[in-house]
Amino acid sequence: MTAAAGTLSASLAGTGEVLTEAQVAPGDGWCVLWRHSVQGFEVSDCYVYREGRMVLDRSHLPDFAAGLDHIPGRGTQISDGQGGYWIEDLDEPVPGNAYILRPGSMKVDHRLRIGDREISLSALAEHERVRIALTPDEAR
Repeated sequence: MTAAAGTLSASLAGTGEVLTEAQVAPGDGWCVLWRHSVQGFEVSDCYVYREGRMVLDRSHLPDFAAGLDHIPGRGTQISDGQGGYWIEDLDEPVPGNAYILRPGSMKVDHRLRIGDREISLSALAEHERVRIALTPDEAR
């Protein structure tokens, strides 16, 4: 049996107001991107819709700056060929298929990239509690 499509959404945690949503199919991926608050380079956490779950699949860290260390035993660190690294094969299901993110200022610019769309969560809800959630369509 193949898992159904799902809806990926970002909404205000306090009110439920939907900021953005997109249909995703099993195997589809998306990333949360932001600029490191000190160094200014882009960091990303990438997720995949796998077996009805939101799963943290990989992270890109362009430098070993403050707070960006690889934790041994958690995924596989490989070079990105440009001085940074990817942590691949994280395979960490997100509890409840949702989490809360508090987007920073536009200097940090937390963004959600789904396919070729990129939505600035900082522009829509700076310093607000934003719930990023995956809802399999059979659960809607």
